[in-house]
Amino acid sequence: MLGAEILKNVRVYLLAFVLSFGMFIYGYDTNIAGGVVSQPFFETHFGLVNADGSIKKSKDIQVSSNVVSVLQAGAFFGALGSAPISNWLGRRWTLVILVVIFSIGALLATIAGGSRGISYIYVGRVISGVGIGGITAVSPAYVSECSPKGVRGRTIGVLMIMISIGAMVAYFVNLGVGLHLANSENIWRVPFGLQLVPAGLMFIGLFAVKESPRWLASKGRIQEAISNLAYFRKEPRDSPEIRREMAEIEATVQGEHVARKNVWEEFFGRGKFIRFVIAVVIFFLREWCGEFSVGYYAPQIFSSIGYTGTKNSLLSSGIYGVVKAVSVTITIVFFIESVGRKILLFISAMGLGTMYFIVGAILKTHPIQTVSGHTGTPSSASKAMAAMLYISAFFFAIGVGPVPWIYVSDIFPTRTRHYGLAIGTASQWLFNFSVTKLTPTFVTNLGYNFFFMSAAIDIGGMAVFSIFLPETKGRSLEEMDIIFGAVSHEAREAAIEVQERELVDHGQP
Repeated sequence: MLGAEILKNVRVYLLAFVLSFGMFIYGYDTNIAGGVVSQPFFETHFGLVNADGSIKKSKDIQVSSNVVSVLQAGAFFGALGSAPISNWLGRRWTLVILVVIFSIGALLATIAGGSRGISYIYVGRVISGVGIGGITAVSPAYVSECSPKGVRGRTIGVLMIMISIGAMVAYFVNLGVGLHLANSENIWRVPFGLQLVPAGLMFIGLFAVKESPRWLASKGRIQEAISNLAYFRKEPRDSPEIRREMAEIEATVQGEHVARKNVWEEFFGRGKFIRFVIAVVIFFLREWCGEFSVGYYAPQIFSSIGYTGTKNSLLSSGIYGVVKAVSVTITIVFFIESVGRKILLFISAMGLGTMYFIVGAILKTHPIQTVSGHTGTPSSASKAMAAMLYISAFFFAIGVGPVPWIYVSDIFPTRTRHYGLAIGTASQWLFNFSVTKLTPTFVTNLGYNFFFMSAAIDIGGMAVFSIFLPETKGRSLEEMDIIFGAVSHEAREAAIEVQERELVDHGQP
């Protein structure tokens, strides 16, 4: 059954695969920098070490923070700026431009060093961030608009899988260069330079895919829209399926043309503004779920059970990434279209919150200082904390990680989808920045209470929030206006019938 569905929609999956290289870059680039700047040769080369060999702590922290935050700043503006460009040029050509921008930034970061100094890394990371931010906003919208309703969650899920794989690869690249290239400029040139490989593959692949039929329809290019829709569905242009779906698209577009005369109605009308609110809130809860902060304790916990140096890096980062990648892949392939978005999000948030409550309780009764000083056989508390980290990675990967991206890609109409994804993605980058900046302070001041806070956000926030979300599984993009009350079912069906008749009357399918 799954094989037949993939074969039928192979062209949509090909599109998702091409765009997934961009999401691979997102996962890779957001996880590679921390390992690079902590390498001894990097610290020595860029003046972060005192004459006696000790680390200039304040400068080291500042550089590490800057390398991460400048990417997030660039991504925030890249996501916001992608909306008008995507609306003007279309999804495909916007992504071509964004990949080129990203590649310029990656190249600058790669050639940094020597007389060029660390400023090249900063500038390169900002430019790369603009590209990544735009790619993460446009790619889900593009795939969503080209996918049939029965597989949309799975095709967008391909992008989510590649984020996890990119993060996992980054962990092992850091490990590899640390072991084999530790005493040369390749310690940053190889990790940053490798980004150009998926960027190049995506750039080439974009010339082999077709533009979004929904974007074409919104621009009045109906014949091209019909041809591309038939291409993605592997159906004749005059088939009943194509006629029906094209009529749905046209009915929605016509309604949006009416709304376009009133910008307030278009963004703040009945059933419309709430979708922007959902996009921002769901990404806020995702970024503050604790999973992006828990790594602060992970090295100490794994070190406490005897895995120091290379082993600690492998277990606390690499295997942690493997758990996420495998879990999200299984979820996307087997459950996102059968179980649905809401249930997966609820189960994931409840499980994640429960794990953090357990970790917080163990840290309260077995403080980290006591655990870290342990040199004998690993204690039960140490093993339990390590296990909770892996289980929390599993719960994150089955819902809280991928579902917000899929859900936000589902809910917006064609006219405002690029703006909805841009605002949602930009807020994701903004919240990610706040997590990066505030986590060390929160952990220092709150201790084990930080995990209790994360658990409360997961259970009291995301789990409760998911209960009130409408399910979008198996519903077409055009049905979202009905689901959110922007238009009645009867009115939309009447509009579809009119469009079907017009398509026939004008000699179109």
